[in-house]
Amino acid sequence: MKKFKVSIIGYGYWGPKLARNFQNSNFFNLFSIIDISKKNLMNARRDFPLAKIGTDYKLSLNKSNISLVVISTPTKTHFKIAKYALEKKINVLVEKPLSLSIKEVKILENLAKINKVLLFVDYPFLFSGSVKYIKKLIDKKKFGNLIEIESFREQAPIRKDCNVVWDLTVHDISILHFLLNRIPYRYESRKFKTVSKNQADTAYLSLSYKNNINVFLKNTWISPSKIRLIKFKFKKAIVYCDENEPIYKIKIFKKKRVNNNEYNLEVPDLDLSEPLSVLVNYIYKSLSDKRNNIFNNNLNLNITKILKKLC
Repeated sequence: MKKFKVSIIGYGYWGPKLARNFQNSNFFNLFSIIDISKKNLMNARRDFPLAKIGTDYKLSLNKSNISLVVISTPTKTHFKIAKYALEKKINVLVEKPLSLSIKEVKILENLAKINKVLLFVDYPFLFSGSVKYIKKLIDKKKFGNLIEIESFREQAPIRKDCNVVWDLTVHDISILHFLLNRIPYRYESRKFKTVSKNQADTAYLSLSYKNNINVFLKNTWISPSKIRLIKFKFKKAIVYCDENEPIYKIKIFKKKRVNNNEYNLEVPDLDLSEPLSVLVNYIYKSLSDKRNNIFNNNLNLNITKILKKLC
């Protein structure tokens, strides 16, 4: 079976996770890893001794018949590298966020269309078994109408290339867009620089959607413990989605009666596959079929527009 040849550009925090999942796939050949950091390249050579190591991504892409470029570099470099690869008619996966600019997102999307290649963005929770389970609950109205969503994302590396909204809220916005398939009509945003002088590290955000669905988001890099919890409040139940839980990621608190505060707990069976592994499989199928269903319908553009309003 012919494998798609992959080049990873950027081997810092997220690059090793992406490299591991492509290496473990039966459908891809991790051909090269590119980084400008000697330390990162030493780590890459240790982790993947069969991959070619280098510092010049242009040289690597020009010399090799690469099928997919995976970009996990600082946000400000995403556009330049992705544009270069798309112009070379190479498929591209970019670590979130794709860009901080709506104009740049439009350019990249247009380049992919013109050159008949596919552009993916690593929104990992779109490929999570728990989020897919929540999607079914909402669509089938199993517990009645969805009324409110609360999301808490606390603790992450402090970044210099973007603020906490671009870094953490992008997860919430991609999940919300996937689950609700609509754009909010009202935005409220409060951001604070509690530690970092350069970037807002804490944000309290509020969004309102049609059908009286209200959303509250708290995102912060500054926390002694890692929290990744979303609460979905339905008419007949409250559902907790906790991505930190290794097994019991979904807990359903079913109301004993609609207008009281007593509940019965249910824990459903879920697909616990690593989201990045599911993403890799999705990319393989997309490249094979030359279709990119999840990222059609202006997904990247809509997510970027919402984040711009919250920033």
